Amino acid sequence: MSRPSLTYLVKLFNASRILSPFPFPHLSARAQRLFRTSFLCSQSAFLHFSHILLRRRPERVQVTIMTHRFPIEVNRFRGESEPVKRPKEFACFSYDEEHQYHLGDRSLKWYYPSPLGVDLSKGYENFIKHDDSVDEHLDSLLTTIVHHEKETGKPIDAHIVTWRGMMTKILAAPFDNRDGFEMNATLYRDAIFIEEFNDHKQASRAAQQNWKSAIPQEVMQFWGYKFETLSTMPRPWGETSREYIEGRDSHVVNNKEQYCSVVRTGLGKSIVCIGGEVDAIWDSKPNPPGPPINWVELKTSAEFRGERDMDNFDRKLMKFWIQSFLLGVPKIIVGFRSPDGILLRIQEFRTEDIPSMVKRRGRAEWDGNVCINFASAFLEWLRETITTEGVWRIRLAPKSQHIEVFKVEEVGHGRIITDEFMNWRIKLSIRGGSGTSAIIPGGDGDAATGTSLLNSSEQNAEIHAQGGGARVTT
Repeated sequence: MSRPSLTYLVKLFNASRILSPFPFPHLSARAQRLFRTSFLCSQSAFLHFSHILLRRRPERVQVTIMTHRFPIEVNRFRGESEPVKRPKEFACFSYDEEHQYHLGDRSLKWYYPSPLGVDLSKGYENFIKHDDSVDEHLDSLLTTIVHHEKETGKPIDAHIVTWRGMMTKILAAPFDNRDGFEMNATLYRDAIFIEEFNDHKQASRAAQQNWKSAIPQEVMQFWGYKFETLSTMPRPWGETSREYIEGRDSHVVNNKEQYCSVVRTGLGKSIVCIGGEVDAIWDSKPNPPGPPINWVELKTSAEFRGERDMDNFDRKLMKFWIQSFLLGVPKIIVGFRSPDGILLRIQEFRTEDIPSMVKRRGRAEWDGNVCINFASAFLEWLRETITTEGVWRIRLAPKSQHIEVFKVEEVGHGRIITDEFMNWRIKLSIRGGSGTSAIIPGGDGDAATGTSLLNSSEQNAEIHAQGGGARVTT
């Protein structure tokens, strides 16, 4: 049987002065009284008694972790999709060339097509790469939410607050469990905040470094950032010089600079606040805010050389679709490249058409409705499972058929919630702003009633313009 480490015992001592439930129920009543007495005296006495316990009866000492499991049963989630609230941006922030945070849209880019025939490897040696091994938690997203709430005087009404990447993993889980995932979550004032577990992310990345190919993986990753640089401008076309447009192939690629949209959306009964990077905009943001924004998602993929390549692309389209669907990005532009990274052609895809397009090919291995229904059911279950504070782990083991949820820290919120955010929420509640949540753009009036990804573009355009739809049928 496992033995609790001294680190665990120290954490247990510091966590609380009251032991309930008692962590070692196998001990006699007398031993439990001695344990509680030492626990209430001092940390040194507590550790002294703990040493005795571990030395005298190590085989009897263990800590039980309650694990909750949500099964991934694809057939259970087939059929018409749950209602989805159309994503609406209610705030934004930017990272500059040094990856410093700024509130607002200073890093917003405009789309302008890349020239064809360019070498996507050009400039790799000068690549300014963001070090994403540093755990940034939810800090920038929470700072942006605080600013929004200071303007409205009320807390947002989300049940779930997280990054787009976490929601993408959840929606994709029914059809993509090869690598698995691990996330941290905590409950704070009736909302669950979810971040990626950075240790697991770094371990997974290290394992992927063993993958061998003719072209290094780092170079192939660079191709995507190069395509973004070739396809964007810092100002609209009419305000950008010809020299800038024609010289994009020689620009230094820097992925530290990002524009991030913060949206309110919903899956089934769960309202979700999501932050995520947006590559570019097609024209301009609507003024006043509210109507859909013509965002553009930029991707690269290998050119088709046969049915197998087309099947692989269909699988990639699932992630493309989920990522854009979650932030309300209506258009995905894919740069198809040769095996050695030469840009051959560019193709546009309407996000809402992708699930039906893949299904029409007759070889689909994924279903958009299943993704939505699964995520809707999982989030509802998660809200019923995480009902106390502490830090919880959300884990999908590689090739597993269920998602596990268990507590890893009994109290507090770890580093998931910033002090700034908690202090603000306390101040807001003192002011009396916690009684009613702010109905941020995309409220219940935007609840889905029957958007279908049909072939009628007029029908879809009308539904989205009225803010009335997002029930997706594929």
